[in-house]
Amino acid sequence: MTANYGRDLDLNLLRVFAVVAETGSVTQAAARLYLTQPAVSAALRRLTAAVGAPLFVRQGRGLVLGSRGARLNAAIRPHLQALVDAALAPAELDPRTSERTFRLGLSDATEVWLLPPLLRAFAASAPRMRVVAIPIQFRTVGAALAAGGLDAAVTVADELPAGVRRRALYHGGFACLFDPRHARVGRRLTEARYFAHEHVVVSYNGDLRGIVEDTLGRARRVRCSVSTFANVGALVDGTALLATVPEIVAREIRRVRPHLRAVAPPFALPGAALELLWTAATEDDAACAFLRAQIERIVSGGR
Repeated sequence: MTANYGRDLDLNLLRVFAVVAETGSVTQAAARLYLTQPAVSAALRRLTAAVGAPLFVRQGRGLVLGSRGARLNAAIRPHLQALVDAALAPAELDPRTSERTFRLGLSDATEVWLLPPLLRAFAASAPRMRVVAIPIQFRTVGAALAAGGLDAAVTVADELPAGVRRRALYHGGFACLFDPRHARVGRRLTEARYFAHEHVVVSYNGDLRGIVEDTLGRARRVRCSVSTFANVGALVDGTALLATVPEIVAREIRRVRPHLRAVAPPFALPGAALELLWTAATEDDAACAFLRAQIERIVSGGR
């Protein structure tokens, strides 16, 4: 067989050959392979031409391997079985020994509260797994998933490309975070008191607008605008500033700074579903399934 022809050899011919060798019959091989008898005969002719020597000899009403066919059969059978075993073997994962590194897309709000317990979960059950946190937001997550650069993502999302799976994790509202040692909100935070205070806002556009301005069309007295939620707790702590943040973010901040307080805003703000997102390509990846399960467990336990 020439090198050029070898590269073009249809490996299905070897599968047909192996079944004919096992059954000794073109008819039986055709039935087992769900092919017609002429198709099996044609495959044998093509393989014989490629090898350059007869592979079978007729014996009675059946076929037996010739010397060249016997050598070919002995050479290919272990490899064919290994291919079948590899194709049919169920996915296996041992989290305790897996060294998988995940690329996890996280919005800044999500990173604040999800990443610490996820790392603690890995330390307990998957000590060699690692996470690369990729900053994303609702405007960029679709493109990041479509590009194949993420194993999963957790954020708020709108329309997504075809092939992206999504599962709602949490649907929460907003809370007004403040330091009661400095911010005087009274027994009940009213709209008048809210708009009389100075605020810190999170703006992805790098301006002085946040959820309140976009939803209510009313401007607050913004003292500081930041691009992430990571330092909101530090900015509120020890000041009279108010911060209107997702409830789940306020809860996490108060775990670290329990002296801060959080109350409901004095007006309705629409919440959005926090979703776990992944692509169809990682649907049956055992390690990715483990990652998704850990995220769902953390969220369900923290609601």
